[in-house]
Parts: sequence; structure tokens; C-alpha cells
Amino acid sequence: MVFEKVVEILRNYKEEPELEVSMDSTFEELELDSLDTVELVMEMEESFDTSIEMDTELKTIADVVGLIEKAIA
Repeated sequence: MVFEKVVEILRNYKEEPELEVSMDSTFEELELDSLDTVELVMEMEESFDTSIEMDTELKTIADVVGLIEKAIA
């Protein structure tokens, strides 16, 4: 469920309804810079009603999904 919501947020943000996203997708592959990442994390925090610690280790969608799942558990 978390992955699907993250994908939905990414597709809306990039305005690409058919954007291919997998757990292994990196921000770089999705052509997201650091500002995009910050904006997306803020949107995800709002969507999941939680706080996500920004970290340089956040490189893939799996990293973000894992943080969100941990935060809402």
C-alpha cells in the first residue's frame, strides 16, 4: 500500500501518469534533483501524516517506502 501511494505521488508530481517506478528506482533515474526530493518528501509526510527524516542515504524508492513504513508502524 505504501509503495502504491508513493508511486501515485511521484506520478502526480512529475505529471507523468505512466511513469515507470519500481522499488529499485533511484531519484537520479527518475530525474529528481535535491529540491524535487525535498518537495516530494514534504508531500509524502502530509499524505501519510508522519515525519520523514531526510538523509543522504535516501537514494531509492525502497529507501523512502521503508522509512514511511517504519514511521507509520
